[in-house]
Amino acid sequence: MGGQTGETDEGAASAPSDLRRLAVELRRLNGELTRVVHGFASGQDLHPTDVQALAVVLDATEPVTPSVLRRRLGLTSGAVSACVDRLERAGHLRRVRESADRRVVHLQYVPGAQARARKYFGPLAEAADRVRGDFSATELDVVTRFLGSLNQELAAVESPRA
Repeated sequence: MGGQTGETDEGAASAPSDLRRLAVELRRLNGELTRVVHGFASGQDLHPTDVQALAVVLDATEPVTPSVLRRRLGLTSGAVSACVDRLERAGHLRRVRESADRRVVHLQYVPGAQARARKYFGPLAEAADRVRGDFSATELDVVTRFLGSLNQELAAVESPRA
């Protein structure tokens, strides 16, 4: 039986095949998510990067500043400013000055805009919920742990310049 190393009854010879299958499925998932994100961006007159910025703000456990957004998205300061300007004009984000230090700006998702996004992405959430029902809690814990670890590793990878 296979262990945590990805080995199966055939042994380590199947590891490259398993890695390829995993890579194919991750690319397919990325493609489907990209398609949905592009649809939302187009419908809101935004750039797909703007939607990524919204996700950073939405998923954050601490206040997000433009500097945090720059690091998370790998953008220049100017590109972040343009992105935040577009999101603010479109009514998705607002800039809030930190009360103790007026130079610090936090980015907040506008509640009404969150409702629009929730409505658009509702079918995606429903699809995920349907698929989730096919897996046990233990299996979902493994998938979640895998994705979390993979995201952590990918975040540490330096993007080469072309």
